[in-house]
Amino acid sequence: MNYPNTQLYIDGQWQDAADGRTLAVFNPASGKEIGRVAQAGTADLDRALAAAQRGFDTWRAMPPIERAKIMRRAAALVRERAADIAPMLTMEQGKPLVEAKGETLAAADILDWFADEGLRVYGRLVASRTNLAIRQMVVKDPLGPVAAFTPWNFPINQVVRKVGAGLAAGCSMLVKAAEETPAAPAAFVKAFADAGIPAGVLQLVYGVPAEISNYLIPHPVIRKITFTGSTPVGKQLAALAGRYMKRVTMELGGHAPVIVCEDADIALAIKASGTAKFRNAGQVCISPTRFLVHESIRDEFASAMVKVAQSLKVADGLAEGTQMGPLANPRRVTAMAEITKDAIEQGATVLTGGERIGETGNFWQPTILADVPVAARVFNDEPFGPVAAIRSFEKLEDAVAEANRLPYGLAGYAFTKSLKNADLLTREVQVGMLWINMPAMPSAEMPFGGVKDSGYGVEGGPEALEAYLNTRAVAVMN
Repeated sequence: MNYPNTQLYIDGQWQDAADGRTLAVFNPASGKEIGRVAQAGTADLDRALAAAQRGFDTWRAMPPIERAKIMRRAAALVRERAADIAPMLTMEQGKPLVEAKGETLAAADILDWFADEGLRVYGRLVASRTNLAIRQMVVKDPLGPVAAFTPWNFPINQVVRKVGAGLAAGCSMLVKAAEETPAAPAAFVKAFADAGIPAGVLQLVYGVPAEISNYLIPHPVIRKITFTGSTPVGKQLAALAGRYMKRVTMELGGHAPVIVCEDADIALAIKASGTAKFRNAGQVCISPTRFLVHESIRDEFASAMVKVAQSLKVADGLAEGTQMGPLANPRRVTAMAEITKDAIEQGATVLTGGERIGETGNFWQPTILADVPVAARVFNDEPFGPVAAIRSFEKLEDAVAEANRLPYGLAGYAFTKSLKNADLLTREVQVGMLWINMPAMPSAEMPFGGVKDSGYGVEGGPEALEAYLNTRAVAVMN
């Protein structure tokens, strides 16, 4: 298929940037330019901000059931178009086509769930302490236009988590999606446009990230910021938002520990976390990364992980049977080379992989590192790539201490047949999401978010809508 050039979506219209500027989009499998994306400037953002305010005034006044109908129509269009959207996603991001289609279809499910959840934004009545003639009410209102900043690793998934909750709550949404992966988010937004969403309620811009965030966050029209990305950038944006008293949801970096206890079902652990390690070439915020394996089963586990890595077909995501595509950009290839080199210098052993594949595109071998010291970068900095680092432990308490050592606290995994161990892990592992004896299974109805430096706020479940609502107290004397 032909890859499209991507425009801005402002005030209900697809349009080029006012000054005509564009940015190049590259296919990570070939390294070649495949299209252009419009680069928004101040004039474009001003139009979008004015439209966002008008859109909010319209959307908040619409009955929730009518908002839900539009959201469900958009979800249906996303499903109908998944076969066309997925190849665009693969061409710009690199992930295998089956993963791209899965991401697209999951977005439709998330929209449907939030459409229904928006019907359940309730207040409550509170009895007065002094006079039953006083009617005390807790009222929840949408807080206003929202600026959403989304990353390149899941171009649709990370947009829908923000848009679904925000629209369900009655907010208007101004999305700044990733310039490296623009066509898939645009296709997602087009489903809303074709579903009849009023002008200004949902808008999409691209451009220089720092310029756009520095302009949107302080602007008085914007009442909330939601960001998914790295911890350092998230801290900068949160600080800027705090200066202007803007509410913030931050879904930031992770470094997920995988604790494999002595009594674990090794086959289950490998099936659940081994394959997940190389999903989207490891470019997943909840990707299992630090494998902490009991010393009695370390060799068996490592050998099984090697077999998983060596069995993967690494190729262009559009090729038949591809199980792992390229890294999304050359920066990730450089990062993989650096962390692998550092691990070796620190004393780790490369069991398989550890090198770039070819000279065309951003391909990296699925890599397994063993006997990794805690001082190695891969055990401290989020690798965000297809590298699994294994280290053994003697006592479960030591594994928990290592899991909690880093400032990250997004996701974690554990494998054990002991209820006692499972209870200890549940209480002690400091992460926002913990999966025991199973792979990661995020869903629309469950909270998605981290603790510590992995952010605050969640993007799932009824709790996600609270971040887009003002809770007010009203008392009326009859």
